Amino acid sequence: MPAAVDRHFERRLSSLINSGEPGILQGGLKGVEKESLRVHPDGRIAHTPHPEGLGSALTSAHVTTDFSESLIELVTPTFTTSWELLQYLCDLHQFVYRHLRDELLWATSMPCDLASDADVPVARYGSSNVGRMKTAYRNGLRNRYGGVMQAISGVHFNYSFPDRLWDGWAAATDRRGAVDAAAKSEGYFDLLRNYRRFGWLVLYLFGASPTVGRSFVTDAHADVPALDALTAYEPYGTSLRMSDIGYRNRIQGDVSVSVNSLEHYVRDLRHAMNTHHPPYEKLGVRVDGEYRQLNANILQIENEYYSFIRPKRVARSGESPSAALLRAGVEYVEVRALDVSAFDPVGVNQNKLRFLEAFCALCLLRASPPIQADEQQALDDNHLRVARRGREPGLLLSRDGRDVPMMQWARELLEQMEGICELLDQGDASRPYAASLRHQAEKLDDVARTPSARMLTELRTTGESFYDLALRMSGLHKAYFLDLYPPNDARLREFAAEAEASIEEQRGIEAADRESFEAYLERYFRQSRR
Repeated sequence: MPAAVDRHFERRLSSLINSGEPGILQGGLKGVEKESLRVHPDGRIAHTPHPEGLGSALTSAHVTTDFSESLIELVTPTFTTSWELLQYLCDLHQFVYRHLRDELLWATSMPCDLASDADVPVARYGSSNVGRMKTAYRNGLRNRYGGVMQAISGVHFNYSFPDRLWDGWAAATDRRGAVDAAAKSEGYFDLLRNYRRFGWLVLYLFGASPTVGRSFVTDAHADVPALDALTAYEPYGTSLRMSDIGYRNRIQGDVSVSVNSLEHYVRDLRHAMNTHHPPYEKLGVRVDGEYRQLNANILQIENEYYSFIRPKRVARSGESPSAALLRAGVEYVEVRALDVSAFDPVGVNQNKLRFLEAFCALCLLRASPPIQADEQQALDDNHLRVARRGREPGLLLSRDGRDVPMMQWARELLEQMEGICELLDQGDASRPYAASLRHQAEKLDDVARTPSARMLTELRTTGESFYDLALRMSGLHKAYFLDLYPPNDARLREFAAEAEASIEEQRGIEAADRESFEAYLERYFRQSRR
């Protein structure tokens, strides 16, 4: 970026350092959502119901399902330290594996061998109106985009800055007036815009899906090279999951949602939610008494819009995400661009989480002017280049209308994060954030250290196909969790009690329903037409 912008960032960072507030960046709340396909020992997707011992997928706070009945999603509470977060996620895995019988959790983002869209069962949530809505929405996803693509899994990192930061942020940015919900939302939208500008770095550093099974590749990408008879790959790819082979452009390719402000963001989402789309009208909404989709609009609901990062607020019962944001502002951000790592039993590690925390702070503190349409196209292109070609020697990205070497830009960003990591490490002699930053810098000096390169090296060394490697790692992960000793018995009992309570809660919701499903939908969607 231009030198003037660098000085602007340095002034803000210096203001935080000199604020006199100890640990001004420390104590941000961190949480993780981790998705995994359930598979049989031979690697086929499991068609069995969500295990009853795990509780109700509708009401459980920590063990639910995503698109598919076979796609388990583990959700942690928020913690102020990464080690507590990962310990909880580890305990969740131990609990889940005790209820899977011979099944495994697939160890990679890209799915196992799938025969067709019909091979991916849609999640079921019971007979309540809210449960029926969740299933009807997923029917719409299947009919619009196909079930195979919805079997892709990922890791989402949820993060909110500590309360003590905001006064220092206001002073550093010369903001006047109270730091209220509206001001914090402006800060989070600064972060969102800069994540769109710099988020390609996350794909390079942590992308772990340079390969995919051949059955996943459609005719539109028949030119993707073959590594072996069962494996397609990009020689320099980092995250096919986040490329046009995975999510990108296969969902809402023409949808544009601004992050220039909270108002613009909600406006664009609601426009898509209230605009009919002729191809979806041809699918039909309710056919022979069954909902093929919730509606025939560009987006059925807000969550259908896929983005690398989302502004979030915990919604009240029956409240839509945008209504929650308008009511009380942004509470946290959800970073959605992380691949599941086959080489980490829980799919993620502390180095990654610490880096992401520091990276969020960088995105908050950097100057963040509004993004215009031409810049957004360049930013989208940058993400796609890194997803498909991120390890390519001499790769160029577009910055301010000029091509710059990706590695040069990456080094600049990591250098700017050094001061942020010092703030995050205050009082900790082991300096874990600085260590994480050094670990990522090593991936710039030696591309072989990236997870995507490691994946390809493993395949070439062992001669395995993508499916073979993923299945082997899935088996190793299961053995790891079942053999962990001593188990956290108190937490396992806590999870078991929560599972039983969630089943009772679902029954209560179903018994309390009084209105028709159609009336329930009308009341829900009325929020987005205000």
